[in-house]
Amino acid sequence: MTTKEAFARAKAEGRAALIPYLTAGFPSREGFLQAVKEVLPYADLLEIGLPYSDPLGDGPVIQRASEEALRKGMSVQGVLELFREVRALTEKPLFLMTYLNPVLAWGPERFFSLFKQAGATGLILPDLPPDEDPSLVRLAQEIGLETVFLLAPTSTDRRVETVVGYATGFIYAVSVTGVTGERERLPDEVRELVRRIKAKTSLPVAVGFGVSGRETAAQAAVADGVVVGSALVRALEEDRPLAPLLEEIRQGLLQKEPA
Repeated sequence: MTTKEAFARAKAEGRAALIPYLTAGFPSREGFLQAVKEVLPYADLLEIGLPYSDPLGDGPVIQRASEEALRKGMSVQGVLELFREVRALTEKPLFLMTYLNPVLAWGPERFFSLFKQAGATGLILPDLPPDEDPSLVRLAQEIGLETVFLLAPTSTDRRVETVVGYATGFIYAVSVTGVTGERERLPDEVRELVRRIKAKTSLPVAVGFGVSGRETAAQAAVADGVVVGSALVRALEEDRPLAPLLEEIRQGLLQKEPA
């Protein structure tokens, strides 16, 4: 299934696409794979985070998950192996969320090629302004990976236009200026941000950072997709089942209103 098809199917069902985020190797290797099996029935696309020692864009919940996965021995090689196992479970789009340093440490061509071979559909690169290294972005695309970049409420229209020109998968609209984490309510600016991005691109737009339940999911559903990360990772941290939360969030996505 392509990214375009995944978003189109959700739209045909009258809802925003649900994009769960899980940290690779958390709460353990086996626990991660079990979590994948729990979320796949609800997911339209799946985002998998590569544990990193200095995740500047992540809040405390995902930071703790990354630290725990690293303590238990998760590595880039380990994430590659997990990608192969997850790909064997599903045809849905799989996006790797990674900071830039692991890419550079492995060598971009090697890193991109191996993840493509392991079944990745694309990459989310939160700390790479794409216009700072267009050749790296082109390399990923030439190898066959879709590229996803972040835009925030503070992004000017000119910045929006620049960034969308480098994206090929979808656009990740950050609901707040800051780090990931659960919130009781999303800012009113989310609707306007989605509207401004959609005025500059035909790619799907997904809102992330802050979605924690039905109400925030409904607010974020002005976009084509909604990313849910910290709330799921916290549930795993507290050894709670994921299905009730996913069901609640999916109900919120059915309240979709166009931006």
